[in-house]
Order: sequence, then C-alpha cells, then structure tokens
Amino acid sequence: MARKRRRRAVAWTRRKGRRDTVLLAGALVAALLATFWSQVWPYLAGIGVLGCLCGGACWLWRTDRLARRRDLRWRREDAIQEGQRLLAEVDAMTWQEFEQYVAGLCRRDGCTDVEVSGKSGDLGADVVARLPDGRLLVIQCKHYAPHRYVPSGDMQKFLGTAWLHHKADVAVFAATCPFSRAALALAVRHGVLAVHRDLLGVWNTGTPLQAMVPLNGTGQGDRAHRKRWRDTYRRA
Repeated sequence: MARKRRRRAVAWTRRKGRRDTVLLAGALVAALLATFWSQVWPYLAGIGVLGCLCGGACWLWRTDRLARRRDLRWRREDAIQEGQRLLAEVDAMTWQEFEQYVAGLCRRDGCTDVEVSGKSGDLGADVVARLPDGRLLVIQCKHYAPHRYVPSGDMQKFLGTAWLHHKADVAVFAATCPFSRAALALAVRHGVLAVHRDLLGVWNTGTPLQAMVPLNGTGQGDRAHRKRWRDTYRRA
C-alpha cells in the first residue's frame, strides 16, 4: 500500500513538473512576443497565412481523394452489376447464340476473319479467328447451366484437336460455368485459356481477350465461391 502511494506521489510530482515547465515556457514566449511584437508580427502573419493555405490545400486534396475513391467504388459496383446482367442474358441463350455472342466479343477485341461453325462435328473449333497480331485463334464454346462443371473429358477432346488438327496459336475454352479441377489443371498445363464463368463476366464487361490470355484459367475462386454459384442457380 505504501509503495503504491509513493508511486502516485512520484507520478504527481512529475506531472506537476511538466505542467510548470510548460507554463514557464509559455510565459517566456508571451514576454518575448510582447517585447518584440513590432518586429515579429509580420512573420507570424506570414506563418498564419501559409498555414491556412496549406490547410486548404490538404482539405482539397483529401476531398478529391475521397471523391475519387467513391467514384471508383461506384464504377466497380456498376461493372459487377452489368456483368451479372449480361451473364443472365447469356444464360438465356441457346448454344448457337452463345457461339455467335463469343464471336461478337472477338470482333469487338479487334479479331479478323471471325468464323462460327454453328454445327456439331467441328472438332472443337466453334469459333475460329485471327488475333490483331495475326495469330490463329480457336475457341471451343460450351453453354452449360451455371451450376455445372466442364469435365476433364471435354478439355481432353479439345486438347486433342486444337493444337494438332487446327494448328492453333491460341486456344480458348469458353464456358458459362466453372471448370472441374482436373479440366482446369489440363488447361493450365497445356496452355489453353480457360474462360470460366467469372472470366466470362470480365470479358463481357470490356476486358479484351488478349489481356486474359496470360491468366490461363486462374481466378475461378475457391470451393466456397463455386458452391455459392451452384446453390444460387439451382434455386433459380
């Protein structure tokens, strides 16, 4: 108990000493200002004006930064909503319409000589085109229900024809659903751009195909994300 009292007394003494030092320094500054006021007031006024200007500049910078953040957040949310709306429209398409839609995205991204097979037996080349740099692009399209998965068998068939038969420079597998783990692993291993449902939404909202080629199937989301997709569209 006595030790605690001594600690309190020491702490109070220290606080009192700091307070007395601040008061003494304040009184000294006040005395100096009163003595030399005619010489120092222009400098103090300049410092005050400069401080106001700096404060105003900081306020404008902060306001602009907050406005930019709100605008960026709004644009992101708007892009997500637009992507969801477009994907809902894609889900309502037939498989022939989906192939035509993918061909339209290729034309939007500057591809030339875009051709759509529109029939079965095309050996995986639903859409064939030339990229802006002249490379041959071969796309396999699968219009599956959103809760399904592209199986590894479909990817194996495409791999068997894209490179050897069609002599593709860039091979793309575009689907309206996610890929199974085995199918995605095959795509990544063999250099096929797996445009799963999430990437299709990105492609829908304006990202060019050339920018997605290096992704090579990534970004499909974790197991919980894919489970939410399945549960959402099974209830719909």
